[in-house]
Amino acid sequence: MDLFRSASGKAATKELERIDQLFYSYSNESSGMIDPEGIEHLCSDLEVAHTDVRILMLAWKMQAEKQGYFTLEEWRKGLKALRADTIIKLKKALPELENEVCRPSNYVEFYSYAFRYCLTEEKQKSIDIESICELLELVLGSQFPQQVDLFIQYLKTQIDYKVINMDQWMGFYRFCNEISFPDFNNYDEELAWPLILDNFVDWVKSKQI
Repeated sequence: MDLFRSASGKAATKELERIDQLFYSYSNESSGMIDPEGIEHLCSDLEVAHTDVRILMLAWKMQAEKQGYFTLEEWRKGLKALRADTIIKLKKALPELENEVCRPSNYVEFYSYAFRYCLTEEKQKSIDIESICELLELVLGSQFPQQVDLFIQYLKTQIDYKVINMDQWMGFYRFCNEISFPDFNNYDEELAWPLILDNFVDWVKSKQI
């Protein structure tokens, strides 16, 4: 048993060394982090665009705190969980990561994380409409294409809101999952929906007349 423990301990140490080596091949020497340039390089090696949702999923797996940057600690956390200590293994892990994120219990957490990840300023609580439209397309566009398309249209034409907060962001996710579309038969304005969704429903209904 001790021999087995010793062997598995050595293997884990070797794995961590390879994960660290991979980190340093992308990190910026002066900051000690993988910066936007390093992420571009990583994406190139993974053969995915830096705007690919799987890069955001990778950030979620690492629980990266700062948009466009990975610390060594975050990198270790994500790659150990994915059992990826080479770029080839990381590439192979992406489809599994996508499946993991797409489980309903994980997806709501990922959707919430996507919003927080885009808060780039200290004490920032909301995100501008243009960025929200891009983020919606990225994280929800494939699951609820019609709802997302219409909501983006609404956001771009309305003049009441300049930014979206977390409550409105999460409200739209619940809306997509719970409300029948496009008739909105089970939408009740008396329930605690964010006002922006009441306005959105009114806007869609006025277009349908």
